[in-house]
Amino acid sequence: MKRRTLLGGVALGLAAGFGRVAVGQAKTKACFIYVGPIGDGGWTYQHHQGALAVQAAFGDKVEIQFQENVPEGADAERVMTQMALGGCNIIFTTSFGYMDATNAVAAKFPDVKFEHATGYKRDQPNVSTYNARFYEGRAVIGHIAGRMTKTNKIGYIASFPIPEVIMGINSYYLHAKKANPNVELTVVWAYTWFDPAKEADAAKAMIEQGVDAIASHTDSTAPLAEAAKTPGVIGFGQGSDMAEYKPSPRVSSIIDNWAPYYVKRVGALMDGTYAQADTWDGIAGGEVEIGEITDAVPADVKAEAEALRDAIAAGTYHPFTGPINKQDGSPWLAAGQAAPDGDLLGMAFYVEGIKGDIPK
Repeated sequence: MKRRTLLGGVALGLAAGFGRVAVGQAKTKACFIYVGPIGDGGWTYQHHQGALAVQAAFGDKVEIQFQENVPEGADAERVMTQMALGGCNIIFTTSFGYMDATNAVAAKFPDVKFEHATGYKRDQPNVSTYNARFYEGRAVIGHIAGRMTKTNKIGYIASFPIPEVIMGINSYYLHAKKANPNVELTVVWAYTWFDPAKEADAAKAMIEQGVDAIASHTDSTAPLAEAAKTPGVIGFGQGSDMAEYKPSPRVSSIIDNWAPYYVKRVGALMDGTYAQADTWDGIAGGEVEIGEITDAVPADVKAEAEALRDAIAAGTYHPFTGPINKQDGSPWLAAGQAAPDGDLLGMAFYVEGIKGDIPK
């Protein structure tokens, strides 16, 4: 399964070519591998902003190198190997599907630090993992969708059936349902992380079925562009703010803010405090941000959404708090019980009320 989709030829930026380290310069070399293009407007764009933040934070003490449009599998392993051979001190592999390649290459280069985004395998002592609680943001936009839909039909464009995506669907639906008991959810599986044509087709199909509030777990702005063609349809920025579609259809957004983490980890490597880690921060930690809620959202709905965001940040509310049943009606969480992280990280079921099956 591909975590992000290959668009075309490989492009290299900021540092020209692998293995090119200036003689006599004691710089830390931080390298980044992206599946999509840095101009995707979503996931990869936001990771690249984090890389630029590292450069800004440490100036000439660091050298930044990145490679975009790298597919998973053999190509990813080859690129990681080239980066390690080229003098990279720390390599950020920013896609779920890079997980096995990251650990395989890390075993060959024990002196290089590897950081894998959204994965869970740390088979080597020089591999760390980092993730964000995207489901917290889904709760907030789900509330907005539930309160603003006029047709009671909301939609979700899903990428691949991995726990990260499934928990997002469930959180979006649960909070839309709390806001509006009459909502029905349509899920369209795009089987891609970045394919503007497929994403646009998915949004168009939903709109034709009467869906007027669309969330997505894919990387391009195409769903918002499609929503903009039909008055009254709203959507949400995904990965980055996608502000060009404000004030509507983009009425808010989920922003992945990787910069603080990247600066922290590179800084730790530079000052000698670096250690293997597994992190999973959310709104409270600043890795998940809720973009501006525009004036297209009624004032009372905006206030409710902001209160929900703040309660999540304060730790007084968990988006998965029971009573919640699984899709088949079997109990999952008792009243007042918050979901354990292990349940979320392995989530492979819909909650009660969502129709349809999760692809295998």
